[in-house]
Amino acid sequence: MDKAQKLQIKQIIPEYDTIVCNIIQQVGREFGAVGEGFGPSDDEVKAMSQHYRPENRSAYFVAEVNGQIVGGSGIAAFSTRDDQKDICELKKLFILPEGRGLGLGRKLTEQCLEFAKVQGYQQCYLDTLSNMTAAITLYEKMGFEHLSQPLDGTIHGGCDVWMMRGL
Repeated sequence: MDKAQKLQIKQIIPEYDTIVCNIIQQVGREFGAVGEGFGPSDDEVKAMSQHYRPENRSAYFVAEVNGQIVGGSGIAAFSTRDDQKDICELKKLFILPEGRGLGLGRKLTEQCLEFAKVQGYQQCYLDTLSNMTAAITLYEKMGFEHLSQPLDGTIHGGCDVWMMRGL
């Protein structure tokens, strides 16, 4: 990494919503995550700052390189069911090609998991696509373990990799 690059992770604000929406949709297209059953098609993508708020035990963080937002990731409750209240979900970790290889995926995930711990979650779930190999490798290195099927209640039926880790 060029030492001159300034990396910053910060919480999303409304002014970033359009940029983040475009990133999520662009990276989604790159990996074939298009249409119903994939995160980039969720309604919340249009206004992430309105859906990820600490008072809802959720947050979305953006990664900035030299003043340009190049990606983001969020954490939110997996479900409102009583038997799943201690499970959060790592959501919408998407990074533009120019932001990859800088450790931003790890930094974003660490920020999300730290937020989750503070919020009292005990476990973190995620779903993704098998062709997102760099992301899967990152998740494995960060202690996520593969599940044989999605958690009951997942809304992303198009995903084919499911993982979980304790907090």
